[in-house]
Amino acid sequence: MKEKMLEALYEKKGDYISGEELANLFGVSRTAIWKHMNQIKLEGYNVETTKKGYRILDANEKLLPMDIKARLEAHNFGGNILHFESIDSTNNHAKKIAYEVPEGTIVISEEQQAGRGRMGKGWSSPKGEGIWMSIILKPMIPPTEASMLTQVAAAAVCKAIREATGLPALIKWPNDIVVNGKKVCGILTEMAGELNEVSYIIVGIGINVNISYFPEELRLNATSLLLENKEKINRNYLTALIINKFAALYSAFIEERNFNLSLDICRVYSAVIGKTIYLVRGEERQQVLALDITDEGLLKIRQSNGEETTIISGEVSIRGEEGYI
Repeated sequence: MKEKMLEALYEKKGDYISGEELANLFGVSRTAIWKHMNQIKLEGYNVETTKKGYRILDANEKLLPMDIKARLEAHNFGGNILHFESIDSTNNHAKKIAYEVPEGTIVISEEQQAGRGRMGKGWSSPKGEGIWMSIILKPMIPPTEASMLTQVAAAAVCKAIREATGLPALIKWPNDIVVNGKKVCGILTEMAGELNEVSYIIVGIGINVNISYFPEELRLNATSLLLENKEKINRNYLTALIINKFAALYSAFIEERNFNLSLDICRVYSAVIGKTIYLVRGEERQQVLALDITDEGLLKIRQSNGEETTIISGEVSIRGEEGYI
């Protein structure tokens, strides 16, 4: 009942719908409509109530599944959004339910208690200030291609941030988005399957959206869209924009076998191509020149002895000559 009422409000977004009309639509009393509407408001939806009736307004503070769904272009992708106030990790929960839910299901939370990045690193996920979400995928691709989805996601996030904020977001191969040399987003892709078959792939996306303060130990390498853009971002709008762009690039990759759409974005907005960088393996640091991203999504580099080779995602961490990148 509550979800159907929300759908009715969003179908008429910007216009009023009367209590009487809702009561007739759902075959209940106006008192029942009033009670459900109060519950909807308590959940964070911005509903205006006047003599004309009810209407839904934009919400800027809380992640609201119906607000996100109302902005989606591909409703079969993101149509099932599981929202949490707090969770250990959206990727962890996504893995627990992956077999039971349809492809395109999204797990999103206001905060994570145990967010993770690549190579087991922790990820700070403060409440109400970021986008912490995981997308459950079930593509019919060889397991060797699973890592390509990291770059599909990076391309989608980079384009969405640029469109939503105008900020010069770049992709630090393969899984970070940076603005002005500092990290605003990390992507963690995890897979389950057999030797020749993918059971599911989880693409976790963590974005520092409206974080206003970082502890000193993070300040050198991390930033947020708020700090860079000097204004708060509507998280529902940005979440939907990312899902829409990811759905389009994912469809091209899976259905049309077209990885180039994502690769072209990763190349154009690369933070490393043409730069001298450090490859970090444990305590070892190797200075190389980043040349290109291959058609398979590998990083092509030139070593100090002039030899050219490729790096597989997950082999190393990348750092700039000075600072993060």
